[in-house]
Amino acid sequence: MSAVLMQAADIDRALTRISFEIIEANKGTDNLVLLGIPTRGVPIAQRIAGKIGEAGGTSIPTGSLDITMYRDDIARKPLRASHPTQIPAGGIDAKTVVLVDDVLYSGRSIRAAFDALADIGRPAAVRLAVLVDRGHRDFPIRADYVGKNIPSSRDERVSVELADVDGQDQVVIA
Repeated sequence: MSAVLMQAADIDRALTRISFEIIEANKGTDNLVLLGIPTRGVPIAQRIAGKIGEAGGTSIPTGSLDITMYRDDIARKPLRASHPTQIPAGGIDAKTVVLVDDVLYSGRSIRAAFDALADIGRPAAVRLAVLVDRGHRDFPIRADYVGKNIPSSRDERVSVELADVDGQDQVVIA
């Protein structure tokens, strides 16, 4: 049995709040770069960049960071198709990089993202924005910006569906 925990309007509100929190914590938009983790982190990063742009009147450099080859479970799980890493023209050196993902669970994806980021450059700071934090960390990683905390058991599955990828916006737990 599954239940819808967030609908399109809830997701939009959460991303608006995250956008304003990023602006406030960064004291504006200077030296800010958003990098989405494929698959759903990329359109979430693009939506956040759009909302920040609307609020601040500036365009935020946005890209994607593929973590496929940095995962520590690559031998145990079927290999996912890799996506291109796209770093904005200004790079990430001396910038505040906000990594964006859909669900924070064990922290393994974010750990892999740190390794991938280190191969690309040296940001001044790295922050983490997630739409859903469901707990159960294997690594001591905490999101700086969270759309919704969803307590769950390890047996449950939290799925984020986005119109850009799945045809509709919703968060489902099964």
